Amino acid sequence: ALEVCQESGAQLALHADTLNEAGYVGSTLDAIAGRGIHVYHAEGAGGGHAPDIITVAGHANVLPSSTNPSIPYTYNTSEEHLDMLMVAHHLNPKVPEDLAFAMSRIRPTTMLAEDILHDLGAISMTSSDAQAMGRAGETILRTWQLAHVMKERIGAAPRDTSSCDNHRVRRYVAKYTINPAITHGVGDVIGSVEEGKLADLVLWEPKFFGVRPHLVIKGGQIAYAQLGDANASIPTPQPVLPRPAYGAVGRAPASLSLNFVTHFALGKGGLVDKIGVAKPFHKIKGTRHLTKADMKENDATPDIVVNSDSFQVTIDGKDVQQMCPEDELKVLPLAQRYFLV
Repeated sequence: ALEVCQESGAQLALHADTLNEAGYVGSTLDAIAGRGIHVYHAEGAGGGHAPDIITVAGHANVLPSSTNPSIPYTYNTSEEHLDMLMVAHHLNPKVPEDLAFAMSRIRPTTMLAEDILHDLGAISMTSSDAQAMGRAGETILRTWQLAHVMKERIGAAPRDTSSCDNHRVRRYVAKYTINPAITHGVGDVIGSVEEGKLADLVLWEPKFFGVRPHLVIKGGQIAYAQLGDANASIPTPQPVLPRPAYGAVGRAPASLSLNFVTHFALGKGGLVDKIGVAKPFHKIKGTRHLTKADMKENDATPDIVVNSDSFQVTIDGKDVQQMCPEDELKVLPLAQRYFLV
C-alpha cells in the first residue's frame, strides 16, 4: 500500500494490528521505514498495537490522530469503553480470553497519556472512527472538552496566561481543521479561512460554541442553520432545530464542493472521463514529503515509553500520572445540560 501511495502521492491511513498477530509496533515502524503515514489510532485505547501504539506519536514521519471516545479521560471512561468494546466485538464477559482481550485495549494510563500528548501537540489531529470508536458528531465537542480539561489539570499553556488561551486554542482548532487537510493533501483548498480557498465556515453563538453550530457555510452558501418552524412568518418560533438550507438542496451541494483524487484519475481515460458527475475534481497535492513538522501548532515529537506489563507511560522521562495527578474528572463542560429533551 505504501508503494502505491509513493507512486500516486496519496496518503495512507493506518489502523495497526491490535492483537499483534502480524507483529508489534516496532515491526510496523520498521515496515514503514521512515515514510510518511497517517496513523489514525495513535491513542490510549481502541485500535492499533496494544499496549504501545501511542508511541508512534513521537516519530517525525508519523502524522498521528486519535479517535474521540477516549478524550478527555474521566472517571467513567474505562468502564464505558469496556462495555462498548465487549458489544462491538461480540465478546462474552464470561469467557476469560474475551475479557483479557478487552482489558488489553482499555488502559487508564495510556488514555491519560493520550490527553497529555494532545495538549503537548504530539498527537496532531482529532478524528472519529466507525461503530464503537465512532461518534463522528462529537469530534469538535470532545476536542474542546479536552482543551478545557487540560487547562484545569496543568494550567495555562506555554506562551499563554491565566486569562489568555490563544495558543492553546490555536493548537486545538488545528486538530480538526487545517492539519487533517494538510495530511491528506487538500490543504491548498480547505482547512483554513484564507483567500483562494473554498468559502467553508462554521459560525457559532458563543453560548453554544462547540455544541450546536449556528450556521454552516459551504462554498459561500448557507448549507445548514438553526431554523425555527418552517410554517412561521418570522424566524424565531420554536422548535429551533438544525435544518438544511439553500446550499444543501438541489444542485447546490455539487457546485459547492469537490472530489479529491490523485493525478491518476485526471489523465486521459481516467476517472473523470468514465463517470458523469457534476461535482468538480481537484488533484490532491503530494503527501509523501510530509512530516510532523508540517502539522500546524502540533509538531512535538517527545520520547514516549509504554511499559508492556504495567502500562506505565512516560513522556520525555516523566510519568504521566505525576504530570496529571488529578486524572479522573467528574465534571465536564459541553455535556448533558446542552442536550436535555
